[in-house]
Amino acid sequence: MAGTPPKDRIRDLRDAIRHHEERYYIHNAPEISDEQFDRLLHELERIEAEHPELVTGDSPTQRVAGRPVEGFATVEHRTQMLSLDNTYSDDELRAFDERVRKGAGVGGDPIAYVAEIKIDGLSIALTYDEGRLVRGATRGDGVRGEDVTANVRTIRAIPLALRSGPPGPIEVRGEVYLSRASFTRMNREREESGEPLFANPRNAAAGTMRNLAPALVASRGLSAFVYQLVGDGARAMPPTHSDALAAMQSWGLPVEPHWQRLDGIDKVVAFCRSWAEKRRTLEFGTDGVVIKVDDLALRERLGATAKCPRWATAFKFPPEQAHTKLLRIDVNVGRTGANTPYAVLDPVLLAGSTISMATLHNAEDIARKDLREGDTVVIEKGGDVIPKVVAPVLSLRPPDSKPWEMPTTCKACASTLTREDDEVIWRCVNESCPAKLRRGLLHFAGRTAMNIEGLGESLVEQLVEKAIVGDYADLYRLTEATLARLDRMAEKSASNLVAEIEKSKTSDLSRLIYALGIRHVGEKAAATLARHFRTMQGVLKAPIEALQSVREVGPVVARSVRMFADEPRNRRLIDRLEKAGVNMTTSLPKPAEEPGPLAGKTFVLTGTLSAMTREQAIEAIERLGARVTGSVTKKTSYVVAGAEAGSKLEKARQLGIETLDEAALRALIIKQHA
Repeated sequence: MAGTPPKDRIRDLRDAIRHHEERYYIHNAPEISDEQFDRLLHELERIEAEHPELVTGDSPTQRVAGRPVEGFATVEHRTQMLSLDNTYSDDELRAFDERVRKGAGVGGDPIAYVAEIKIDGLSIALTYDEGRLVRGATRGDGVRGEDVTANVRTIRAIPLALRSGPPGPIEVRGEVYLSRASFTRMNREREESGEPLFANPRNAAAGTMRNLAPALVASRGLSAFVYQLVGDGARAMPPTHSDALAAMQSWGLPVEPHWQRLDGIDKVVAFCRSWAEKRRTLEFGTDGVVIKVDDLALRERLGATAKCPRWATAFKFPPEQAHTKLLRIDVNVGRTGANTPYAVLDPVLLAGSTISMATLHNAEDIARKDLREGDTVVIEKGGDVIPKVVAPVLSLRPPDSKPWEMPTTCKACASTLTREDDEVIWRCVNESCPAKLRRGLLHFAGRTAMNIEGLGESLVEQLVEKAIVGDYADLYRLTEATLARLDRMAEKSASNLVAEIEKSKTSDLSRLIYALGIRHVGEKAAATLARHFRTMQGVLKAPIEALQSVREVGPVVARSVRMFADEPRNRRLIDRLEKAGVNMTTSLPKPAEEPGPLAGKTFVLTGTLSAMTREQAIEAIERLGARVTGSVTKKTSYVVAGAEAGSKLEKARQLGIETLDEAALRALIIKQHA
């Protein structure tokens, strides 16, 4: 406003922006339009640019860091972040109540509980000092986590500064989550760019928080709720948990609004039953209710086991299921040639959406479940958003049904499929396979690869079908005239795409390595290769021993890179990309080399992981210097067993090899980084 001193106007704008962030991101009740909000933010940015001496770290303009971070430091939590025991029935809830009353010595008197919706996301610990956010850390193994402050600052539901509250340091704990709408949008964008889909919002939130680029984190629309105020003995805590929730809400922190203080277990049981029916009305994923003793002094008396508090439990909702007909089993061809079966279903309404397809993982999984075309099957969502086929209903199986057999040839090009001894996936090895090329081009142009905006699925389909593009290098020969002749490509769109392709030539070598789609080479491994070898030729010429010696690469990635480099067609592709002007060097700093802490160890993975993909797990293990193999032998150090682990787990038990579940694997990885 005219005549208002800049310092005062900045203060007013920051207060207004935070108020509207709360209304939009916490209460879901915006008072102004997005355009009006953007005007406030742009005015603040303009005044701060004119008066840089007035910029502070808690300004709304400072949420997103200007450059990616190099890695996450390990931090120790003030007090251990414990897990929760689970209950699955009314009887188990009442048994929990009996244990609490016995420990409290109250006889038949009812206990006051607080029941909260269980948010399906990633646990987080936030530290504020003098009312300003100074640290955000993941749960990790409960004792130590990763410092993800730069990413936490991008979450608009989390205030950078409290509007009131204690002056000294406080810690609050909560959950970072991805709304259903944001999850759907993100997976749609990933599908269009040829990137693998996230299995559920929890995985997406966890993967996003561990991304090293805060700008990317900001674009994904994470949100958060807090549910615990952590005492440190330095100041008085509110006497009850319900008082603490109210206090945190008054300070401007996001508290999930449906919590209730309930006297006695009967009201708790009714609350859980009610939300089992209403869970789909929430804008975020949930798989249950958390029940906590309200009185904090009583909590102290009840104490905790080594892993879980005795004063709290999680009631898990039963998974949502439906019966439908499995019309046929089809196969999808991915960018690496993986032929992955999926179920085509008679459309059925489940958990608020119509389901017509479901993943089937691989041929072994289909055989183990004995799924057949024509079966009536049970499908389930549970905590996941992507449905899965649980089992056939054998009593309804048609008498003429036959076991399903995996095709021996590629659906897209009719080439013979092959399978390596230590894998369950069948692959097409034809480099000219059109399905592989389509998926590969979408991956190459993806946001985390060469970032060619505008190169979507329908356009790639035309480029491949009309034989205009036969490999990645052909993208750099496209002209506005060629593109403008394609369906739904106006001159402006063609011009914009050519400009995006030209801009991608300056991408860092790390992005190019990832974009090439080399098996087992994710974003982090690509960055590691670029930092260590500095040029594309350095990577291509490196002997397998040199590749394998890099701390964050490991044998599986090294072997895959070497196989890629030894293929003459790939060498010709790189030459053509270089001649087209694509950057072949990196500006990333070169890290100091150290021996991996798990050097000499061998891991085997079996079953399905929930919080990370198999590729991410392999990458994390190999970064620590260990090897990942496909077969269990006497020389295997650890077998990591996910959900539905198979014969490898049984063999590990027979050989006396130590087994780790997913939580133990993550704890081991965090410990080695500490």
